[in-house]
Amino acid sequence: MADQTLVIAAPPLVTVPVRGGGEFPVRRIFCVGQNYVAHAQEMGYTGRDAPFYFTKPADAIVMSGAAVPYALETENLHYEMELVACIGAPAFRIAVDDALSVVYGFACGLDMTRRDLQFALRQKGRPWDLGKAFEQSAIISEIVPIAQTGPMASGAIELRVNGLTKQSSDLSRMIWSVKEMIADLSKYYHLQPGDLIYSGTPEGVGPVVPGDKIEGSVENVGTIELTILEPEA
Repeated sequence: MADQTLVIAAPPLVTVPVRGGGEFPVRRIFCVGQNYVAHAQEMGYTGRDAPFYFTKPADAIVMSGAAVPYALETENLHYEMELVACIGAPAFRIAVDDALSVVYGFACGLDMTRRDLQFALRQKGRPWDLGKAFEQSAIISEIVPIAQTGPMASGAIELRVNGLTKQSSDLSRMIWSVKEMIADLSKYYHLQPGDLIYSGTPEGVGPVVPGDKIEGSVENVGTIELTILEPEA
């Protein structure tokens, strides 16, 4: 048998606490782009396109309540408030009507975005990784089991910066519902336990600066908080 001794230290396992006890191990992070009509329009699209996806690394996860430095190499850091679906069973080419059966639970999420980098990359037809998939860009609350939340087909989703409401919508306004996006994504990937799906943000996205406090909520799931610090020297 080949020597399987690790030649460098293995990265730590990323986990998210579950309401009621236990930890949910994070495998991958998928994000759905422009899943609310009004947000797609404010980004310059029609608002009725087919779903598309981008990813973030698992170690981009930051727990709600944290304080993080302003992101590197950007002058336009944006918040995006989202519902997060947490996959608890394998799914491959799953039917829409069966898709909720693989959901373990839901969480509140913030998809932090280096908007200036994203737009510059988009204009050149290049991938969005530098704008989206960076350190400390996937904020998440505790996970609430689906038995406590229900299917999350509707419910208020809101975000405030320094107490002022910036985003206010309803999950029913998503172009692609949770079960529809799971079914569609499972055509392209073998979804596995530990996968997270950030389901898109409503209109009202905007910039933050050092010193800002972000507070968000999703009805029947909970709340999320983040404080932005001065950038690293």
